[in-house]
Amino acid sequence: MAGLAPLYVKAAVGAVGPRGTVLPDTELTRDVVVDRDHLAEYAHVCGFPVADTLPVTYPHVLAFGLQVELMARRSFPLALPGLVHVRNRITAHRAVDAAEPLAVRVHAEGLRAHPKGARVDLVAQVDAGGEAVWEGCSTYLARGATAPEGAPDPAEPPGAGDAAAVATWRVGAGTGRRYARVSGDVNPIHLHPWTAKAFGFPRAIAHGMWTAARVLAALQGRLPAALTYDVAFGKPLLLPSTVQLHTVPAGVGWAAEVRGSRGTHLRASITPS
Repeated sequence: MAGLAPLYVKAAVGAVGPRGTVLPDTELTRDVVVDRDHLAEYAHVCGFPVADTLPVTYPHVLAFGLQVELMARRSFPLALPGLVHVRNRITAHRAVDAAEPLAVRVHAEGLRAHPKGARVDLVAQVDAGGEAVWEGCSTYLARGATAPEGAPDPAEPPGAGDAAAVATWRVGAGTGRRYARVSGDVNPIHLHPWTAKAFGFPRAIAHGMWTAARVLAALQGRLPAALTYDVAFGKPLLLPSTVQLHTVPAGVGWAAEVRGSRGTHLRASITPS
């Protein structure tokens, strides 16, 4: 995680000047042994119990550094500064024990036009013993960028409709810094009001993946080990804020939504896989 801050600096410097025009045909890999102290800190920040089984969102943290490394390269057609994480889709094929040696792979695909600019998918896979145990797809939007036409994005999760709130969270001003410490995502919009204002936000905003993890933590004990978690991010969650979690059973799974005074911050569906 400590190596990500220099990558952000590299990406900021590389944002000026010519870039590649197509996605690089590159796959980055890394072998990982889970650090129990780091896992416990992640669980504490996101609201999960400390356990031997990895939270479903934790492998995203293991893959995130490789995603940043790939996006920070000048050959990547979209500049990392300004990319907005708009959607995340995770499929957990089974529970993963923290003692299992893991292999993480990351590549980019699906550069495509969007009415607001261009979108791209950063795809990650985590293997254990040669078996794919976890897959994730992070979709980023580059506002104002151009890209060729591509397949339309799948429909977003509908949310929880008129379901009553099941929890109220008071999200503290330091949440962005706490999650940045365990995730490596040191984007300045999450760290301090001053640095967030430089990017047009009135205050620092929470990481979307913190909010996504917090939703799963709230449903802990009611979810199968093998599941698909589809999340669409909405309004930025300004820090500090008070938000409400709305959940409702949807078929054999769940629909979830996080709402605050400014609107909906997240809509999600959770289904057995």
